[in-house]
Order: sequence, then C-alpha cells, then structure tokens
Amino acid sequence: MKRVLSLTVLFLLTGVAMAFAAEGTQAALGNGFLGMVVLGSCLGIGVAASGCGVGMGHCVRGACEGIARNPELSGKLTVTMILGLAFIEALTLYALVLSFYLVFAKLPGYMALIGA
Repeated sequence: MKRVLSLTVLFLLTGVAMAFAAEGTQAALGNGFLGMVVLGSCLGIGVAASGCGVGMGHCVRGACEGIARNPELSGKLTVTMILGLAFIEALTLYALVLSFYLVFAKLPGYMALIGA
C-alpha cells in the first residue's frame, strides 16, 4: 500500500513539474495548466500538513511520556514542547505561503505568457 501511495504522489508531482516546463506553449492551457498548478499547490499543503501533524503527534507523545516519568520537569518540558510545536507549525505555514505564491503571483504571469 505504501508503494502505491508513493508512486501516486511521485506521478502527480512529476506531472506538475512537466506543467511548469511547458509554460511557453499554447498546449499548456489545453492540458489543464491551471488545474495542475492548483493540484500541485493543494498537494503541497496536504503533504506539509500531514507531515507536520505526524511530527506534532510525536512531540506531544514524547512530552507526555517525559512528564509521566519525571513530573518535576513538567514546566521545562511544556515550554520546550510548545517551542517545538511552533517551529513545526511554521513549516506548514511556509507551504501555505508558497502555495498562495504559486496560485496568485506566478499563475497570472504564466497565463499571460501562454496567451490566456
């Protein structure tokens, strides 16, 4: 199952790269250039959010186990955990900003290039 999912994600990401490579042709619009850009940005946010969610889960689990083993350190562990969660959440926000950049800043320029 993991192999099928990995190959599917690889295929979709390769398709997005091919869409960006065909930016100067009229065929790019006909092949769903807009759809590929939007799909790529949505996949980017989805992969970033799922990866950060897994990382946050591991972080909270580790902090809870640490507090259960040594309750005196709960204050220090909580501060460290919150700082780590903030850094992990920043990665998702970077993916969101990049997605907005692709769709709203780069896409109009590409559409003007291909005459749409």
